[in-house]
Amino acid sequence: MSDTVVADSPTFHYVPPLAAHGAQRVIVKPNLGYPVPAPVTVGLPVLREVLLGIRRVAPRAEIVILEGVCTKVTFAEVMSRLGVNRLLTELDDPGLRLLDADTLSHKAYSNTSRQPQRFDRMQAPALLEEADCRVSVAGFKRTTLKGRPLISAAIKNLYGLFPRAVYRARSPHARGQLHVPDVQRVLVDVYFTLGVRFEGAVVDLTHKFISRDWQPDEGTAVPVGKVVTGTDLLDVDLRAVELAGEPCSDYFQTIARQRRAG
Repeated sequence: MSDTVVADSPTFHYVPPLAAHGAQRVIVKPNLGYPVPAPVTVGLPVLREVLLGIRRVAPRAEIVILEGVCTKVTFAEVMSRLGVNRLLTELDDPGLRLLDADTLSHKAYSNTSRQPQRFDRMQAPALLEEADCRVSVAGFKRTTLKGRPLISAAIKNLYGLFPRAVYRARSPHARGQLHVPDVQRVLVDVYFTLGVRFEGAVVDLTHKFISRDWQPDEGTAVPVGKVVTGTDLLDVDLRAVELAGEPCSDYFQTIARQRRAG
């Protein structure tokens, strides 16, 4: 049975997954890959409440905020422009660390699906397996690729964990290999490689962001006023899609079919 919870944004109070309770290390993967504020990236009020919620149940934990940007702008500059540094100063918590995923040593994680779409294994920070709990904290966006809607939420948010040095294509600033031959297929591999290793998901639906085309940072913000949380990334994303009144992307359906098949 799904434990997905929907809250009104102004009264959002985060209850972390059980894996975070008493944890020694928790990784929070926020959607902060572009130097553009919410809803292109996750709202800082939601991120703040997630960090405070984890601290309430894990008073001694090292809480690692882990992200990798997708832009020519440096990681440090993106965090500065978005106000993340200011948020950390306000929280004044010595156990909080902000790390650039692109600078960390990485390892190969096995794809747990019986039917990999492209990747049998995928490279991501080794630090992921050294945590007691991992939480994806995403905004909600809809772009259009090859005439099909692509929803970016808790699962797509994990793209920022893959090293650009490994997955770059023409541009060194992006992860072009993760869009070949089809991003919807690669997202199935992302879920069964990293998504299944995450114990929590948060989707900030205070606003949804509707792109004019394929560009994830140019479009229109539409108020929804909700935050969706739970322990299953697919369930959380599907509930967010329903609340946002958006079409369901192909990769959600493929993941659901593969999970039912076992």
